Amino acid sequence: MRIDIISAQPYLMESAFSHSILKRAQDKGLVEVKLHNLKDYGLGKHNQIDDYQFGGGAGMVMMVEPILNMIRDLQKERTYDELIYMTPDGDLFDQKTANQLSLKENILILCGHYKGVDQRIRDHIITREISIGSYVLSGGELAAAVVSDAVIRLLPGVLGDESSALSDSFQDDLLAPPVYTRPAEINGWKVPEILLGGNFPEIDAWREAKALEITKAKRPDLLDEDSL
Repeated sequence: MRIDIISAQPYLMESAFSHSILKRAQDKGLVEVKLHNLKDYGLGKHNQIDDYQFGGGAGMVMMVEPILNMIRDLQKERTYDELIYMTPDGDLFDQKTANQLSLKENILILCGHYKGVDQRIRDHIITREISIGSYVLSGGELAAAVVSDAVIRLLPGVLGDESSALSDSFQDDLLAPPVYTRPAEINGWKVPEILLGGNFPEIDAWREAKALEITKAKRPDLLDEDSL
């Protein structure tokens, strides 16, 4: 997989892709992540990428030309399965979307900044708009890193145990059950006895029951009426 990210402030994402699982995934050649500075395509001697709104109003708007020219050049090198715009009014990102995107080969992500991008880019270029929540960030960079992390960890070979991702919260519309590690007792706090006995069918049943219990308590919206 390859993920290209266009941003007015690409350095905001450098740390996210330079450590831990995301770095190892790139080192293994399982994913290629490229950060592109939109200002490289800025107009005039000041590399302008934003301008005032037509009709007045506070906040600058990212211009069509720099975005369009950069995307067109990137498209000369590969065909993108998705051209994604990170925006608060996009479709809410969830695990199902992450699963869908993990099956793609080439993804391009455009990070909004300032007041957002000229609507014509959204109308004519973007294929998918994604939000990570009902709030506004200073730009789409952190949101793009969140989406990329959720997608990359699903790629075969990225996690040491590939079954780990399958047991994460939301994969089966349930929250994950509680987990424990050594010691089995500390400060009088004990690990549930069933987890220590080695009866794996019973452990699986306990985990499934706990996952359902936790989901009912914390996120009943994830369940259908028959599960409540």
